[in-house]
This record gives sequence, structure tokens and C-alpha cells, in this order.
Amino acid sequence: MNTNDPAQVPGQQSAAPAQVPGKQSAKQPGQAAEATSPHVSTPPASAASAATSVSPVFSVRELWKVFGPRADRIPGSPEAHLPAAELRERTGCTAAVRGVSFDVHQGEVFVVMGLSGSGKSTLVRCLTRLIEPTSGSIGMDGEDVLAMDRTRLRDLRRHRAAMVFQHFGLLPHRSVLDNIAYGLEIQGVRKAQRRARAAEMVAKVGLSGMEHRRPGQLSGGQQQRVGLARALAVDPEVLLFDEPFSALDPLIRRDMQEEVVRLHRDEGRTMVFITHDLSEALRLGSRIALMRDGEIVQLGTPEDIVGAPADDYVRDFVRDVPREQVLTVRRAMRQARDGEAGQGPALAPGATVAEAIEAVARSGGPARVMDAGRCLGVVDHACLLDVVAGLDRAPQPSPDERTDADGSAGRRAGARESAKEDGGADGRANEAPDECADKPAPGGQQPGSDEAVTA
Repeated sequence: MNTNDPAQVPGQQSAAPAQVPGKQSAKQPGQAAEATSPHVSTPPASAASAATSVSPVFSVRELWKVFGPRADRIPGSPEAHLPAAELRERTGCTAAVRGVSFDVHQGEVFVVMGLSGSGKSTLVRCLTRLIEPTSGSIGMDGEDVLAMDRTRLRDLRRHRAAMVFQHFGLLPHRSVLDNIAYGLEIQGVRKAQRRARAAEMVAKVGLSGMEHRRPGQLSGGQQQRVGLARALAVDPEVLLFDEPFSALDPLIRRDMQEEVVRLHRDEGRTMVFITHDLSEALRLGSRIALMRDGEIVQLGTPEDIVGAPADDYVRDFVRDVPREQVLTVRRAMRQARDGEAGQGPALAPGATVAEAIEAVARSGGPARVMDAGRCLGVVDHACLLDVVAGLDRAPQPSPDERTDADGSAGRRAGARESAKEDGGADGRANEAPDECADKPAPGGQQPGSDEAVTA
């Protein structure tokens, strides 16, 4: 990276050049995220409204980044899919990103997560060519990023995409206010105008009263808020976060996560967030791409990842996740029986199983899943317990089997028979799941049920 190029200094990106700082740039509605499993979930905040755009904010296809001698010969070669150690031994090259493809839609928080060395930080830097990709394509709003000349690339980094780094990159001799205004200064905005904009950002990230402090007088969390405010000051279309909170204490990290959630809820800004922390990914992400050895092994909503892990690697990642905090009532609900559609507490389709458990416990009876005044189904204690216990993750039945679409009825039947053989107390504990035998497939969609309703 050329450190003399002001386009590559952290936090110097913004809205269109002709735009007045402080004015939100106009954005087209985004395209709804494509599901990778039959399960349905409601993304956080305004990401749920990301609906039909002609082109995604970012469109990445078959992206490779290989480090080493003659790196450009690796993509498409017989060695391309060798294990990392064997590839390095044979060619001297390391494939940090291997044939990755995905779209980032308007208004969503797209999280890329994985262990250290999985390629996630390299990937996010390739999006704005802070690291030059080896091969593949990157489009931003339909424009070819790899074809951009130096001027267009500088414009992208200054005006359209802002990066928030793990290491704050603050200028120690400047005040909080002047650090926040630095990106606007690089753009040539007049001093009074950029300082007024910086003052707005100080208030937005909760640093009022600290405008004239130096970075050395701030805590780690406060310094990261300055970095976030610096990125926001230039009003970018996309915010790119590269593990920004990993060096913070747990309580401060949670505060900063809540700050990101609040900003996304208030502004609906598109975000790409890199993390190795699964709980952080589940908390923030509209969709999550989980990486291993430079490849995406699963891409989907948090409910997809937790409810239908693609392989043992993903399953091991989510093993300790409280399922009831992530999975929604769409996965648990069954069809309403006589009289159930007209009584009981109402839940939105995106309500979590944990919220449904509380509602059922308080009412003592089933809760209705309601969408625009229609009852999509109901949840009761047995259905909810199935989800918490993981009994909804059975193999798909054959087409001629008359059972639940997720096969859970068959698994529950087998479990009941096994328990009866072990002498279960009069079978009553084993009979409760029968109440859910007629529930619809995971996702529980019926006609018209794809509209998300806020609880």
C-alpha cells in the first residue's frame, strides 16, 4: 500500500464529491438477501427492508488473492485446490482467498467471520483494492472496481466506502474533533464546515464534552468511537469494519456492538463487518459468510448458520450457541387447531424462540404467530422444546413419506419408542412432541407469510 497516497489513510471516505457534508446520500432500495436454506429469519433493524435493487452494493465473483512467486498462475491451475500446506510446499504460494463469490445488498450488515488465517481481513481489503486481488471480479453499484484507474479508486476510498480498523489509526497530536474531521480535510472541505460536521459526529457516537481531548487521554473504547465517527463524518455509502472491537475489553466491546446496532437502525447504512467472534457475528449480522482456509464454507442468515450447519466445521462453531436466542418462531410453529387462531398472545414471525417461550409461559397456552393480521401458525411448549433440544434437525424425508418437511416427526417417533423401551413414566413425557407433528416445514411459510412484521 502506498502510504503517500492520501486515499489510503484510514477513514477518508465519503458521499459523492458534490455532496454537502452532513447530508445523507440518496440510495436505491437494496435487493433482498437470498436464502441458502429453507429457514426464514428477519434480519436486524432496517436490513429487513433491503428489497429489490438492480445491482448489489458489492458483487464479488470467483475472487482469488494469492501471495507468492508467479501468483497469477495459481487460480484455475491443478494446484488451485490443494491444501494450504501442500500448495505452499509445491509452489511457494499462499492462497489467502480462494474463489470467493457473494453479494452485499443495500442496507444489510454482511458479516465475514472465521478463525485467524481464514482470509477474512484480506477479503475486506480486496473490496477497495487496499490489497490487489490476483483474479476474479468485484463490482460496486454495477461499476467494475478492478478496472478503476487511480483517480476513480481514490474517489471510491474517499467518498463511497470508509474503513474502521482494529488499530484505531488516530493522529496523536490532533484533538478528537480534528481527528474526526480529517477525512473531510483530505477532501478539501473548508475548516468551519468540516468542524461543524465533526461536532455532529461527536454527539452521534457519545463523545460530547471530549472534543478537545487528545487520543492519549481516551480509553480504548473511546478511541474506537473516534475512529467510527471519522468514518461516518464523510457519509460513506458503505462502512467496512475490520475486527474493530477485538482488542477491547468485553464490556466495552458490547457497548460498541450496541453502538453499531443503533447506527444501523437509525441510518440503514450498508456495512461489511469482519470478526472472529461468533456471538458478535450473530448479534450484528443480517447474513454471515463463514470462512475457512480462504473459502466460504457457508453463507446465510444467523438462523441458517445455527439451525442448519453446512458441515462439521460450522457445526462445531455453533455448538455452544443458545439456539433459542437465534432461531425464530417460523421454525417452531405448527398449524393452528380449532379455536387457537383467535386467542393467545401474538408474536411476529421474526420473534425468537426465547421470546416465544416467555409468552407461552406467561399465558399458559399456545401463542399465535401473526403476520398482517393473519395467523400463520401457533407455538406451544412442545414445539419450542423441540427447537431448543435440536430435534428439528432431522434428515429430509423421502418424497413419499407423510411426515414433517424437516423429518422431525420421524425422529420424535423414534425417540418416543426408545424412551418407552427404557420405561418412561407412563409415556406422558414422550407424548408431548405429538402436538407438533402437524407443524409446517422449518420456516413455516404459508401464502403471504414472507412479509416481516416487527414485534
